[in-house]
Amino acid sequence: MVYLCGAGPGDVELLTIKAHKAILRADVIIYDRLANVEMLDLAKDGCEFIFVGKEDSKHTFKQEIINEIIYENSKKYKEVVRLKGGDPFVFGRGGEEAIYLKDRGVEFELIPGITSAISVPELSGIPVTHRGVATSFKVVTGHSSTKRATNVDFELLKDESTIIFLMGLHNIEHISSELIRVGKSPKLPIAIISKGSTPDQKVYVSDLGNVLSMVKKESIETPAMIIVGDVVSLREKII
Repeated sequence: MVYLCGAGPGDVELLTIKAHKAILRADVIIYDRLANVEMLDLAKDGCEFIFVGKEDSKHTFKQEIINEIIYENSKKYKEVVRLKGGDPFVFGRGGEEAIYLKDRGVEFELIPGITSAISVPELSGIPVTHRGVATSFKVVTGHSSTKRATNVDFELLKDESTIIFLMGLHNIEHISSELIRVGKSPKLPIAIISKGSTPDQKVYVSDLGNVLSMVKKESIETPAMIIVGDVVSLREKII
């Protein structure tokens, strides 16, 4: 059995009970950079750990290679946990891994995780929706695998929804300028949250017109997420 398992936003205590049980049984855990390594301490003695994420300047494992690693270990071990930061189906490529396994007749189970897109803003005092402020939210990738800064159609982000960018810190100049181009006010609040849900979490607040200057001034560490919208201003009332 392979468990495609969400590790949540980072805090070990935000791991689901079902994911915890899968880790306790695991013979091998295949984990990525966004999965808190403290979760590996929950595993039984003799459990093998395989890291398939990005480390320092090394390249990320290609998804095709990760798929094959999961498949090969499914033939070798009885209980395989593929531990992925956040939720496997929210920019986690868990769907690709599930399809790969199903095409090869491998039995697997999906274990959802708490996505950082909602939980990290909440832990920072920012509700992604709030009556009278924002009635919807959009979760967007801020990263592109192509040479383009992002693959986002910013015309679709013109409404009053809260916008949550995952993996977008390095593209903040492009993101902020494009949002202003499609009509967002330069005064619209924006927050960048670094290392969300961990003891090292830091929150940086600015507006679209000044966020680039803030990022250049501060040494913001990844992983980091970006929240754009009037809900950011509610943080002062909540925290």
